[in-house]
Amino acid sequence: MLYKRNLLQQKEDEPMLKMCLDMKEDIEDQEARIITFYKVHNADWARPLQCRLEGDAATGEGVKRHFLSMMMTKLHKGFKGNFGHGTSTLLFEGQVDHLIPCTSQVLVQSDLFKMAGRMIGHSFLHGGPPLTGISPAVLHVLLGGSPETATLVLEDVADIDIRETIQLLSLADCSKKANGERGDNELTEHQRGAVNDLALSWDLPVLTETNQAWLLQSLLLHAVLRRTSQQIKQLRKGLQESMLWPLLEARPDVVDVVFPRQSKAECSAQMVLNYIIWPGEGDNEDDDGCPVAIKCRIAGYLRQFVETVTEDKRKQLVKF
Repeated sequence: MLYKRNLLQQKEDEPMLKMCLDMKEDIEDQEARIITFYKVHNADWARPLQCRLEGDAATGEGVKRHFLSMMMTKLHKGFKGNFGHGTSTLLFEGQVDHLIPCTSQVLVQSDLFKMAGRMIGHSFLHGGPPLTGISPAVLHVLLGGSPETATLVLEDVADIDIRETIQLLSLADCSKKANGERGDNELTEHQRGAVNDLALSWDLPVLTETNQAWLLQSLLLHAVLRRTSQQIKQLRKGLQESMLWPLLEARPDVVDVVFPRQSKAECSAQMVLNYIIWPGEGDNEDDDGCPVAIKCRIAGYLRQFVETVTEDKRKQLVKF
C-alpha cells in the first residue's frame, strides 16, 4: 500500500527498533518482553524493525514475520500472564466476527488496549498479519461513529449469561410482532425479574408494556459499547501513536484491510503464491553459487506444496 511504503521510506535511515526474544525462556517471560516493548511511550513505530530470536539460527525477514505473527496471535487469543482477573489475559472476547474488547477495568488501568492499538498499527506497517473478527459495531465507534447509530446484534454480546437475558426480550418482541401485538408470548415472572435486574444494574428503567423494543436496544448498546468505551478510546490512541490512524481517517474504506472479518482472512494458495518472488531466467547465481536451474527446481517444489496442502498448513508456512 502506497501510504505505508512512503512512511517506511521516510524512516528507513533512522535507528532501528530492536526486539529480541529468548526462545529458551518461559512463555510468560517472552510475553513480558513483548508487552514491555509495546508499552514504550513516544516510540516511532515506522522506524525499521530488527528482530532476533536467541536460541534460533534463523535470520532475516522471516524472523520479523514470525515475531509479528506471534505477537498478533497473542493479541487475538490472549496472553498466558495473569493481570488480576484469571489465569490468563484475553484482550478481546466473544465469538468470531463479533469480538469486543474485554470489559475488565484492570486491563484499562494497565493501558493494555493502547498497547493493542500500537501492535495492530505496527504489524500493518511492517507487513504482519491483521487482527481479524472484530465486531462491526466496535469498528463503527472506533472510527468515530456514534454508538447510537451502530448496528448491534445479539452475537455482539460476549457474556453468554447477559446475552441469554437480553435474548428474552428479543424473542418476546418477535413473538409479539408475529401475533399482531397481542402479546401472546409474555415473559414469565422469573424472566421479567432477570431482565429488570440487568436493567437496574446498568441504571436503566425496568421493563414495561411500552418500552420493550427500546429496552432491548438499550441493553444491547450498554452490553457491547457503553461498557467498552474506554477500551475503544485507548485502542484509537494506540492506532494514532502507530501512525495508522491518519490512513483510517482519510480512507475509511481500508478498515476491511486493517480489520478484516475472519471469513475474509483466508489463506488461499493463490494469495501465498502472489507474494513469492520467483527465480527467473535472468537471475544470476546466488552468493553461495547455487545455479538458477536448481533454484527453479526448488521453487517448483515450493509451489506444489503451497497448492496442495491444507489452509492450516499454509498459515503455518506464512508465519515464517
